Amino acid sequence: MKVKPFLVERFMSSYEHLAKFNIAETCVAPFKLSELLSLIGKDLMEELRDLVLDYGYTEGLPELREGIAKLYRKLEPDEILVTKGAIDANFQVFYTLLEPGDKVVSIFPAYQQLYSAPESLGAEVDLLELKEEESWLPNLEELERKVDERTKLVVINNPHNPTGSLIDEKTLREIIRIVEDSGSRLLCDESYHGLFLDGSSVPSAADLSERAVVTRSFSKPLSLTGLRLGWIATRDRELIEEIKLRRDYMSISNSVLVERIAAEAMKNVERIYERSLQILRRNLSSLRQLIESRDYLHWVPPRAGSVAFPGYDLDIGSEELALRLLKEKGTFLVPGSCFGIERHLRIGFGARPEVFEEGVRRLGEFLDSISKVGK
Repeated sequence: MKVKPFLVERFMSSYEHLAKFNIAETCVAPFKLSELLSLIGKDLMEELRDLVLDYGYTEGLPELREGIAKLYRKLEPDEILVTKGAIDANFQVFYTLLEPGDKVVSIFPAYQQLYSAPESLGAEVDLLELKEEESWLPNLEELERKVDERTKLVVINNPHNPTGSLIDEKTLREIIRIVEDSGSRLLCDESYHGLFLDGSSVPSAADLSERAVVTRSFSKPLSLTGLRLGWIATRDRELIEEIKLRRDYMSISNSVLVERIAAEAMKNVERIYERSLQILRRNLSSLRQLIESRDYLHWVPPRAGSVAFPGYDLDIGSEELALRLLKEKGTFLVPGSCFGIERHLRIGFGARPEVFEEGVRRLGEFLDSISKVGK
């Protein structure tokens, strides 16, 4: 198996720890354990003292799956499989569904796993390019041309990373129609689902079709990054069983300790979402002020999630810009080159507001200094 370097992960792993002000953060202000326990409002630590540290359930703790299923309109706990993050969930779906030579249609730009992992498994990947002038949304005519009887899987991400675009329900239903007409399946990475910044709401693809498989994470909206949990949800129970067969060779089960904490957190999911949206909307306001006050910056404002993908009209490559920003201002973001798009920057606005606001201020100073040099 040949694996391409995962550009965004390599870049973040190499430089993130050097930053004083991280404005690449996509997870919303991860909880301190003390904060989470206060939110839960019970003496969870006392309960955990008697927890037997044995193997867990292959599918995930029943109580946890019950809590997750409540996020959907049509799914039952037996249609949920708890995983080690959304990245594990995505890979398990690819590993189960794809054989060498299978055709996959995937959006681009995107989280690189969504197209590079299928390639590593021998699939033929046809990229559906998202364009800024089309608000970073899928072109349905182009999608329909690409999807045919050979297509095994269509891969999308909603809300979208790295741009924050949001496929509305009407468009999502059209994508599902194209998938169903071709006899293929849809994988929708919904890691940022629920973080609807403008008051919009879009149902999960899993609630709209039995041909849809969705993945989510405890990291982004739920601020529980360190638990390293996610899940797969689909009404196709046969597929759940197929994934479980393959999972036996990879991970067997998750940590019983981690799943116990996650189950308690799910009982407070609405309060967690409320906290996340409060932080994101405040940070987005700071970012909007930065971008819309400078004529050399442009963007499609994010509608959902915790990332934005502004472009710039300056004579400097995105990686050089990011590294100079880190060195000169102690501020970290991800260059667009990590997503195959130059003259763009991925900014994550999930950090605690005091950190984000100072990081944005420093970014503004840095960009202004570059723009003056170029004049």
